[in-house]
Amino acid sequence: MNRVPRGPSVVALGGGHGLFATLTAVRRFSDDVTAVVTVADDGGSSGRIRSELDIIPPGDLRMALAALAAPDERGGLWTELLQHRFRGNGALAGHSVGNLVLAGLTELLEDPVAALAELAGVLGVQGAVLPMAQVPLEIAAEVTGLEDDPRVVRTIRGQVAVATTPGRVRRVRLLPGDPPAVPAAIRAIQEADVLVLGPGSWFTSVIPHLLVPELYDALQRSSARKVVVLNLAAEPGETAGFSTERHLQVLAQHAPDFRADVVLADAAAVRARGERDNVGRAADRFGARVHYRELSVPGTFTHDPERLAEALAGFAGVALPEPGRPRSEHTLHVAGPERTAAGTEGD
Repeated sequence: MNRVPRGPSVVALGGGHGLFATLTAVRRFSDDVTAVVTVADDGGSSGRIRSELDIIPPGDLRMALAALAAPDERGGLWTELLQHRFRGNGALAGHSVGNLVLAGLTELLEDPVAALAELAGVLGVQGAVLPMAQVPLEIAAEVTGLEDDPRVVRTIRGQVAVATTPGRVRRVRLLPGDPPAVPAAIRAIQEADVLVLGPGSWFTSVIPHLLVPELYDALQRSSARKVVVLNLAAEPGETAGFSTERHLQVLAQHAPDFRADVVLADAAAVRARGERDNVGRAADRFGARVHYRELSVPGTFTHDPERLAEALAGFAGVALPEPGRPRSEHTLHVAGPERTAAGTEGD
């Protein structure tokens, strides 16, 4: 007999540490969670595996599995193993165990979705982790500020290169331009009660989901409540100097017809009345209302799981479980805040 999932059906779209934060929050009030994950990483362990084996980069997918793994001793052990990164100077140096396991399963089963489902079963994942496309993607960005003439636009290709460019990113696109979406991801969006986009690297983890035509069409047609979660701060390189308002503006530039219900912003990041007015006008382009909450771990640029969970649960129309309810958490061991160096976000 199949167990009835606890909570609303939630689909979270993103990648890396931003998606990890969302999933860690959402699992506090729902077991019916699907992660739809970017597949454009070309740095670190993921980039090496992608280049050598011509498969979907596994790093962001591995991190999503870790976020949704069963909150028990066995799930914790497997999560720690998958996140373990080999040290030393040999061929394995820098690779995470989980990336290699996913790569091996993908070769054996000849299907990345089947590989993810198999590993999810080992981890006791309640929900699913899916790639946003069936093929590895490449990010291409139009960038200014790299030449003496500020009007000159250069094309920068590759997620790491885009995330670390000293220029100003104006627009991104995917290569190939019309990638096939994963059917299971489309179905999950169609059946969702709540859709969450962001936080995360804006140009390389968040916006790309709106550039996959089938995925975008499903998002537009969905009757689910749509929540856009903004970053706590601009990222060095990719969105350096961006205001909260600017993040919404570039999202609208890439997906002018996109509609959302809620824009969730950190209250500490947008304090001035005038700036909040600007953010409100930017959200109006999506038909969304801005909600401000204290979302960060004090003194950091990291989302607090409990605070984010409380906000998202409210938008989903449910209450968080009682504080005394046992529910262990897996910890993602990273150096520094969510604003991490490019190529390491999900590698």
